[in-house]
Amino acid sequence: MAPTPPVLVGPVPLLYVQSISMSEGYQIQRIADSRFSQAVAPTKTTIAIEALLLGPERLVLKKALETLALDNRLLVSATAKLLATAGIPVVCGLTISLDMQITDLKFTQTTGKRDALDVSITLQQVPRTAKSALAGTIGDLALAAGTLLGAGGAAPLAGLGAAAVTPLLPL
Repeated sequence: MAPTPPVLVGPVPLLYVQSISMSEGYQIQRIADSRFSQAVAPTKTTIAIEALLLGPERLVLKKALETLALDNRLLVSATAKLLATAGIPVVCGLTISLDMQITDLKFTQTTGKRDALDVSITLQQVPRTAKSALAGTIGDLALAAGTLLGAGGAAPLAGLGAAAVTPLLPL
């Protein structure tokens, strides 16, 4: 199995990502004296990552993810000044999201894959400051612009055949 471009969860590189999904929620409010409603603010961003930890470093990566999740939980109970700068950045081909927290971490080992661990990570965005939220938005915009420029400004899905869809896209 060839590694994909790494997905970074904080300092932890995930080289064998099987899937990544992101869901965003939005606050909806009724427009005053009207029957219309509109989205006024994002409420929640959640990222779910399914990956494979392979080889002799799999247990080191497992421990690094556990430590990252635990440290984040400890920071939540620490002073508010610490929270102003804390958060886990997630950097991948889908998004650059800052101020994420691990809310669920699951490891699975099977007899069919003794030298590998399946890992499932769920992170939720917990913005600390308006500046960090803005920095994440700017990072996302830069990622989108870089992707467009790297594709030569081609039309979306131009020339995309069934064979191009079958393999996992670099995350």
